[in-house]
Amino acid sequence: MNGVNLEDMVLVILVIIPAIALHEFGHAKFADLAGDPTPRAMGRVTLNPVAHFDPLGFVMIIITSLSGFGIGWGRPVIVDPRRMNNPRWDHFVSVLAGPMMNILQAVVYGLGARVALRFGGSDLLIDWLFLGVEINLSLCFFNLIPFGPLDGHWLVGTFLPDKQRLVWNRFSQSTGAIILFGLIVIGQFSPQYSIITLLIRPPVEALSHKILPPLP
Repeated sequence: MNGVNLEDMVLVILVIIPAIALHEFGHAKFADLAGDPTPRAMGRVTLNPVAHFDPLGFVMIIITSLSGFGIGWGRPVIVDPRRMNNPRWDHFVSVLAGPMMNILQAVVYGLGARVALRFGGSDLLIDWLFLGVEINLSLCFFNLIPFGPLDGHWLVGTFLPDKQRLVWNRFSQSTGAIILFGLIVIGQFSPQYSIITLLIRPPVEALSHKILPPLP
């Protein structure tokens, strides 16, 4: 984080707040549309960032975004697949909706960057737009890792038989969560050994190149 200044931090925060809020809103809204009243009863079907704020996850995203790829989380949206119209697949869609909201935001930031470069936008604006793409893609692919309590483990569980899915979910939310946190910590102190960065860097960079315009 050498050389990080207040301007960098402000730009990162301006990206992170909507990135988290829309990610969690995506989970809540699609579960709500599928008939599950749980997210609405808990006040999560809202764009208000405060409702989706998790202090540790927020700080983690700031730290990791300033030093590399954005890795973090918002306050988990509690859903009850049993109350959805089609429990297994509606739950799959509601889980996938979170990362897809980050993809959507990345595309919007990318379009903004193309317009800003074409019409002579300020360096500060262009930096913010480029950060918007990188951070949202990082959050998307980080959450798609099928391990720990991340969205990816629920997506994998969709394709497992009931008994195996229960075992998988219990492992991911207990032992898996501890291992995941350990990998995050190791990655911050020893970036060269960051397994998470190795996993998310290729898709983030590949999609960034497609979404962002080339710099002059």
